[in-house]
Amino acid sequence: MDGPTSRKPVILITGASGFTGSHACRYFAEQDMQVAAVVRNLPAEAAPDGIRYYECDLLDKTKLRELIQTVAPDFALHLGGKNSVPESWENPLMYLETNVLPTIYLLDSLRSFPSCRIVIAGSMLVSPLTPPFQPPHPYNLSKSLQKAAALSWAGLFGQNVILAEPSNLIGPGPSTGFCALLARHIAAYELEGKIETFKVSSRTALRDFLDVRDAVKAYDLLLKKGTPGQTVRVTSGTSHTLEEIVATMMSIAGSMAPLEWGKEEGAFAPLAVQPCEPLAALGWKPEIPLETSLRDVLEYCRLQKGGRT
Repeated sequence: MDGPTSRKPVILITGASGFTGSHACRYFAEQDMQVAAVVRNLPAEAAPDGIRYYECDLLDKTKLRELIQTVAPDFALHLGGKNSVPESWENPLMYLETNVLPTIYLLDSLRSFPSCRIVIAGSMLVSPLTPPFQPPHPYNLSKSLQKAAALSWAGLFGQNVILAEPSNLIGPGPSTGFCALLARHIAAYELEGKIETFKVSSRTALRDFLDVRDAVKAYDLLLKKGTPGQTVRVTSGTSHTLEEIVATMMSIAGSMAPLEWGKEEGAFAPLAVQPCEPLAALGWKPEIPLETSLRDVLEYCRLQKGGRT
């Protein structure tokens, strides 16, 4: 007579069809976990092994609660939300609704599973909630409030929550970040020739870029071994100017797509890059070199455009 079948650990991933979410679903399925992938609209293709899609609007708290009761997750990785600063100016209320309310609805629904370990993906673009609280844009406001809500809610109800604050994530996939936009511009130039000039805010603006695949591994460690209640920066620990990024991408491409540089006055201030001490203590460090990440971004965008690889 066969013994009892062991149950695979279940991880709930929101924003599963997005840039980071798609990488996270594949990664955790490969770790022999059962992935409950929450998406707004079910994909047309069949789910890969180890992944099951669940259609749910995260603002529908009743449906979300029912979904979580069905899934009974051991882990939860909240990646759903909006992350465009320009778009947040156009629709600030949508950003507040999308980035704050689903976080609270998710945590409240997970109270039925007190042992569930939870990572909320926040942002480095947050402001301290201390006077004078002056967020520079609605996206910052939404992520600052998300952070306060997540950590406060978890503290009130004793949930195992860690807030991860990633830097600029790059890599292959449907990203809307600077590197992906630049790569799409290069791919379009290679395919179509004359196109509109790509505008870059500043040559000297400093940014930290981290491969999304390294970030997902960091989330994995935080979920399994991290200390609840912590806020953890997930960064490469190295800053690069936008001019360096452009030069490297153009060198990889072997072409010079048209660019226009913005004025240095009023350029975004560099973000403070701090070492990821909690992650380093868990044995994590970035593994994928920046040039490899940029090459993979460009190859992905070329394939999407139907151009050369």
